[in-house]
Amino acid sequence: MGQTISEKIISNHIGKKVFAGELVITPVDGVMATDTTGPLSLKAFDAMGGKKVFNPNKCALIIDHAAPSPNERIANLHKMMRDFARTQDIRLFEIGEGICHQVMVENQYVKPGDIFIGADSHTPTYGALNAFACGVGSTDLAAVMMTGKIWLKVPQTIKINCSGKLQSEVTAKDLILFLVGKITVSGATYQAIEFCGEAFEGLSLSGRMTIANMSSEMGAKTGIVHPAGLQLDYDFNPIVSDADAKYIQSFDFDVSDLEPQVSAPESPDNVHNISKYEGIKIDYAFIGTCCNGRLEDLDIAAKILKNKKIHPEVRMVIAPASQSVLLDGISNGSIATLIKAGASLITSGCGPCVGTHQGVPADGEVVISAANRNFRGRMGNPNSNIYLGAPSTVAASALEGQIVNPKKYLVS
Repeated sequence: MGQTISEKIISNHIGKKVFAGELVITPVDGVMATDTTGPLSLKAFDAMGGKKVFNPNKCALIIDHAAPSPNERIANLHKMMRDFARTQDIRLFEIGEGICHQVMVENQYVKPGDIFIGADSHTPTYGALNAFACGVGSTDLAAVMMTGKIWLKVPQTIKINCSGKLQSEVTAKDLILFLVGKITVSGATYQAIEFCGEAFEGLSLSGRMTIANMSSEMGAKTGIVHPAGLQLDYDFNPIVSDADAKYIQSFDFDVSDLEPQVSAPESPDNVHNISKYEGIKIDYAFIGTCCNGRLEDLDIAAKILKNKKIHPEVRMVIAPASQSVLLDGISNGSIATLIKAGASLITSGCGPCVGTHQGVPADGEVVISAANRNFRGRMGNPNSNIYLGAPSTVAASALEGQIVNPKKYLVS
């Protein structure tokens, strides 16, 4: 019987063929934790009697969710992480170095065919690299840090095939919002998703990361973008599913006529064509996060805002996904364009997305965000309203002071 990509990756790691539903113990290729989950993992590591991590080169800690520290309590948690990293001789990514998922890819902690475990719900982002990646709780991560292994129930797989080429003004974010709307936030609970078809083949690595990232918004254990068309700076052996692989569900969508999409409060799956929401006044526009803070996201926003000013009643916040992205954006002029347009640049990190600091909206304010979640209270205030869209939608809306279709700024 044929295997899915997830079944093949897990089988390769344990040395025998396995299929959906089987319980396995498998070695992992890497682990990471952030300042939200890391301190709890380190306490659990100590409580379990941990002395040394299984491999210092395969473990990483990242300070990104509350960076720089907004208060004394978090500052002390950061110190705990620094002390542990120093003692264990593992890499700690400091304030401003970047968001966990971005720096793990940039620094090649995860590669095609890997099994990677992170104490963060958006760890499936690495499925963009043809890897099996999933998020776990802090205690589970502590056990993986000690042993280099994890137990898994091999997930069933949903296949999502998208035919047709995306229109020039439609991005990977629009595509994944559309799919989240179709599958729903619980439609893939503890299942793997394989994204395949022409619409994905033309996506950059950044676009693929956006797709895999929001598989979490369907409840998926992991999401893997088919490696057809994947271009990396190194050689790799792609892992693809067999023709007779067994899927629990299969979906086919022709996305050649897909329009820009918007997710309305208070759930990522509350998705419709942007035309439904055009004209809604906004107060706050945000571009960043592990979903859409990469260079191509900043570039498309800069293209829309070049030689223009954002609406006087809108504030716009930009959080580059990493220091590397920031430097590239400075080099190519995108950062200067965004600042001249009136945007505020903040430290690379997750603060506004999770609502820890650096951008909490006020009561009654309307936010258009390039993030991945808009549940009530997500950005730190349950009395605000968050709409999700592509960076192009965010930039165009910041310009006009209301949600608008970015098409007129992108199609000549």
